[in-house]
Formats: sequence, structure tokens, C-alpha cells
Amino acid sequence: MIIVSTDGSCLRNPGGAIGWAWVNHSGPADSGGAASGTNQIAELRGVLEAILAHPGAEPMLIESDSQYAIKCASEWITSWRRNGWRTSTGGAVKNVEIIKQIDRAITDREGPVRFRWVRGHVGNYFNEQADKLAGEAARGARDGMLVPVVAAAPEPAAPAARTTVSTGKSVAAQAPVAGALTLF
Repeated sequence: MIIVSTDGSCLRNPGGAIGWAWVNHSGPADSGGAASGTNQIAELRGVLEAILAHPGAEPMLIESDSQYAIKCASEWITSWRRNGWRTSTGGAVKNVEIIKQIDRAITDREGPVRFRWVRGHVGNYFNEQADKLAGEAARGARDGMLVPVVAAAPEPAAPAARTTVSTGKSVAAQAPVAGALTLF
């Protein structure tokens, strides 16, 4: 199973520079940003980019501290699609274009995509790494210095408990924090 942590950052919500990131628990990481957006868009973009970066049949588990992003991608999306991308009260779905992209990415991916909520800022290693990368990407977008960085997966000879993230630092992998909620 592929396990990826995602996060998003907005320096001034709404309208400030945004950053998104994903961190594969046993391999690469990626991040990016934009000059303007919202925290919700940044969180959704992290989820979208993670799915697109991990095609194939292997099951994928996305960990996020954003209940909004998880519920958009796993709970609400079905009824929104059925209702012509309208809410239950008939209003327009916010952030509909990126949510439709997530819907297509999940549908087009051969293997299943599942989600697990994790509490943010409590020491969950991979969530903290995604948060750090998303913040760096947002600051880079704000300062006009955003350079996409994709870290390579560890070489096969590397110990299984080590991974390399886009900071270039080798770090020990850690187990998920107790009390995490997995949505299937």
C-alpha cells in the first residue's frame, strides 16, 4: 500500500500565497504553490497532486489533517456529482473545479484511494514534513521564488526505515499517531 501525507498552506486566508505538498512515507515528496488562493484550495491541491503522482493498481492511503479535503474527496463528492455539482440546499459547490479534478483522478486511477484523518501539529512525522514543505512552497510563491522540487525515492539498498524528502535530509520513518481515523 502507498501511504502519502498531504497538506496545504495559505499565508493570508483568503487571497494570500498558497502552498501544497505531499510526502510518500517510503519515497519521494513534492510541493508547489500559487500567488493567491485559499487554505481549502491548497489542501485540495495537495490531495490532487498526490493522486496524480501515484498512478497504478496499488492501493493508496492519503493522510491529511484537513477534514474538509477528506470529506470533499470521499464523502460529499458522490452526492455532489449526482446533484449536478450542487449542494443539498441547491447552492454551488465551492472549489468545484479542483474537486472535479480530484474526482477524475480517483476514477481514472486503477487502484483504490482511501483517506485517513490525522491530527495536525502533534508530532505526526509525515504530516509535519508535508506541513513544512507546503509552508515553504507558499513563501516561495509569495516571494516569486518557487522552484518545483521532487525528491528521488531512496535507493533499494537503503534501509527500509529511512526515507528522503524534498529537504534532501534522510530521516527515520515513524508509525502513524494513535487515534487516527481511517475512512474506507
